[in-house]
Parts: sequence; C-alpha cells; structure tokens
Amino acid sequence: MAETTVVHLLRHGEVHNPQGVLYGRLPDFHLSATGRLMAETVAKAVADRDITALFSSPLERAQETAAPLAATLGLTPVLDDRLLEAANLLEGSAVGMGLGVFKNPRHYRYFWNPMRPSWGERYVDVVDRMRTMIDDARAAARGHEAVLVSHQLPIWIIRLAAEGRRLWHDPRRRQCSLASLTSLTFDGDRLMSIGYSEPAGSLVKGPSVPGA
Repeated sequence: MAETTVVHLLRHGEVHNPQGVLYGRLPDFHLSATGRLMAETVAKAVADRDITALFSSPLERAQETAAPLAATLGLTPVLDDRLLEAANLLEGSAVGMGLGVFKNPRHYRYFWNPMRPSWGERYVDVVDRMRTMIDDARAAARGHEAVLVSHQLPIWIIRLAAEGRRLWHDPRRRQCSLASLTSLTFDGDRLMSIGYSEPAGSLVKGPSVPGA
C-alpha cells in the first residue's frame, strides 16, 4: 500500500494595511496584531499533526505566519519563491477593500483578457510553479505532512487546477480565507482528496484586499 502524504497550503494572516493598498509582492507589509493571533491560532490547531516539513513564501507576511508554526513544530521554514504572490501590474494601487481596483478607468488598459489574466502573471504559470512546489514538499514529507505558507491567488489557482476546473474566475468567490488551510491528501503520487478548513475563522473580520 502506498504512503499517505498531506500537503497543507496555508494562506498568511491578516496584514496591517490601513490604506487598502494592493500590496502584491511589495516589501514591508507585515501582519497586523490580529494576523499574528491568526498565525498563533493555526499553530495551535496543527500542533499534534505529523508535520515534518515547513515551507514559506519569502514575503514578510508569509514568514511571520510561518514563525509560530516553526516554534510549535520545531521546524525551520524553507523559503521558496514558488510560493510568492502572483505578479501584478496593479501592485501598489490604493484600492480600498473589495474590487475597487477594477473600477478605476486608469486601469482599464490592463483588462483586455481576464482569462489569462492580462494584468499579471498568467494563471498557467502560477499553476506550474505551485505544482512543482507541492511535488517537492510531498517528497520532503513523504508519509507525513507538510505546510506551505503562501497567498490567496496561488492557493486558489492550484486548487482549481487540481479539481479540473477552469482557471479564470471571480476573485470574490475564492474559498481561501485569511489563515485558512487547503489540504491535499496523496496516496503515493495520486491526489485522493482536497479539504478546506479555517482554524482562525472566528478572527476574520471581512473581505480582504484582492491579490493578498
């Protein structure tokens, strides 16, 4: 019988972003006090899991989310660019909450192909890098569990791909809340199931800035 391996994709916690900036890959965006509490809550929730490998996006908010897990599990996070947020031409725009960035006439020139999407990194490229990252994490934790700390779009896109669904979508309909876990269970090399949970769900205040 093949070994069972679980790869958990953890979205980072809430970010301190009072101006509602689409921060994307910009530096110096850190977890808020609530975001730190979210990270601690997740760490407690998975403390008894058989997690033997921990990977993280290099962005500050992801590393800060990984820190309580590292302390709880006694692991050193491995930073990997494949877990980065998707590149976005609208990065740095002050958009408030929700999808205000799509309503600004100055941005219309970027929206000629929402299926690609034309305003940022191609969905298919995000799928490729996340798939190889998951494969490597699965190999590192074979027969055990791994946690990969990443961002909403990469996690949601690889889930869509794994479920055989179309990649273009309405960002408001993503099932990937702050500090949520999307869990992929493998039997050997075969994906058997995809689960979703929100260990810190009670701390989520409302919709977050898209591209986070």
